[in-house]
Amino acid sequence: MDRSELLRRGKKRVGLFGGTFDPIHLGHLRCAQEVGEAFSLSQVIFILAATPPHKLDRPIISTEHRWEMVRLAIADNPFFTLSDVEIRREGRSYSIETISYYHHNLGEGERLFFIVGADAFCEIETWRDYPQLFTLCDFIVISRPNFDPLRTRVIKSEGFQKDERDQFLHPSGHSLYLHQVTPIGISSTEIRRAIREGKSIKYLVPKEVEEYIKKQGLYQG
Repeated sequence: MDRSELLRRGKKRVGLFGGTFDPIHLGHLRCAQEVGEAFSLSQVIFILAATPPHKLDRPIISTEHRWEMVRLAIADNPFFTLSDVEIRREGRSYSIETISYYHHNLGEGERLFFIVGADAFCEIETWRDYPQLFTLCDFIVISRPNFDPLRTRVIKSEGFQKDERDQFLHPSGHSLYLHQVTPIGISSTEIRRAIREGKSIKYLVPKEVEEYIKKQGLYQG
């Protein structure tokens, strides 16, 4: 059933796509677009991590700048929206709190999907209350080079059973999907490095984001 048919029947499938987005780039956007189409999502919500607990080893550009860059990047896509749920919440940004928030606010017939890269999923055992996450929503694990989610202990230890190809069913009834996206070799780390070295970031980020970075003098080191 495609997205238009789901919407016609009043079924809402919401994707949560969290990240530091420091800065957001075309790889993020293309991934969100492909996942949305593949899973017939009615919308993808970009959730800006205000204080990510796994990225405290380096300075992060202010929340205000990262928010504005994401806003500019998704402005022309009505399928994408931006959430400030982790900005409004004090303290570190834990996925369990964000997913619980959306889970408790689901309407009748709505279904929640958490979109996460395979690299992050392979570290999920270090996340706060991670077993509970699988009881609240479906997971879409995005392919990343050199990261194999099937090598983690989580799928077996949390009782997942293989249902279909690249789909695993959790005892709660939620599913975990392994999904391949178009590989785009862009990273925020490399973009920051390019800027520090005075190199162009054209075609790595949306034009509006590139102009914002230049205007604000971001990532100059």
